[in-house]
Amino acid sequence: MTKAKPFIKWVGGKSQLINQLDEKLPADFDNWHNVTYIEPFVGGGAMLFYMLQRYPNIRQAVINDINPDLTTCYKTVRDHAQLLVESLKDMEQTYLSILDEEQRKEFFLTIRERYNSKSADAIENTTMFFFLNRTCFNGLYRVNKKGLFNVPFGRYKRPTICDPDTIRKDSELLQRVEILTGDFEKTFTHAQGQTFFYFDPPYRPLSNTSSFNSYVKEAFNDDAQIRLKTYCDRISDKGHEFMLSNSDSRSKNTEDDFFDQLYAAYHIDRVWASRSINSNPEKRGKLTEIVVRNYHATKAAPNTCTHKPIPCLQAVEAEAY
Repeated sequence: MTKAKPFIKWVGGKSQLINQLDEKLPADFDNWHNVTYIEPFVGGGAMLFYMLQRYPNIRQAVINDINPDLTTCYKTVRDHAQLLVESLKDMEQTYLSILDEEQRKEFFLTIRERYNSKSADAIENTTMFFFLNRTCFNGLYRVNKKGLFNVPFGRYKRPTICDPDTIRKDSELLQRVEILTGDFEKTFTHAQGQTFFYFDPPYRPLSNTSSFNSYVKEAFNDDAQIRLKTYCDRISDKGHEFMLSNSDSRSKNTEDDFFDQLYAAYHIDRVWASRSINSNPEKRGKLTEIVVRNYHATKAAPNTCTHKPIPCLQAVEAEAY
């Protein structure tokens, strides 16, 4: 049976960390009623699709992203799944019928130029988004300072451009999801009843050369990270619970305690994740990431006492995928 899953590739996607993140959810999350689930940085949506399938007590969800092309994809999958499938099938058939690699590259560059013109309707724009995502180098999504998609051609022999079963299953789940486009702080007014926020913002780079958060032309720098922490304070003061993922600055530089200082009032766990987007294979591999939360007891440690949170620095080994 087909399960809902991310319909696009996305750098920093949480598929490999799902089990570890699930263990960090509130201990009594299964017993919450009429839950509102909010993701202010939805990205590829791995956590979203997992949560909606695993927890039937989530009655409504709100997702947001500052990238309008990405949120258009979500809306198109939700509202026009069949039209999208038909359009993607046409694109896939056309592309796979081109056998010469240079001609494929020319076709790719033509689609990329058309996509960057921003003159297409929602169906065509989403079709091109899917196509570029599946045929560009490493499935990256990156834009330049002008907001233009600039990832080069990837040399895949038979990429899957249309996956109708996944699109239809995702569409079913997205029927109870409200989709916003804009700054992450817009999500605050959508919290109602028992609300859980999961934050997966653009990660803070571990070095000057490792930055990869160019999903939109606006940079997500340290000032933005601090503003996000202030937003988490606001959520916590309102009585809502949140969990946040980010890079672990200390994994590369033990003296870089940016996040440990920033989130000192909350619990900080460290989990293992694999990094695979570096162009240098020697720089790929496992690194720790941080998981910040404003509640004490978790599903993995349900009997934690309820005193003022102290950052927890233990690392939990990831399962093999």
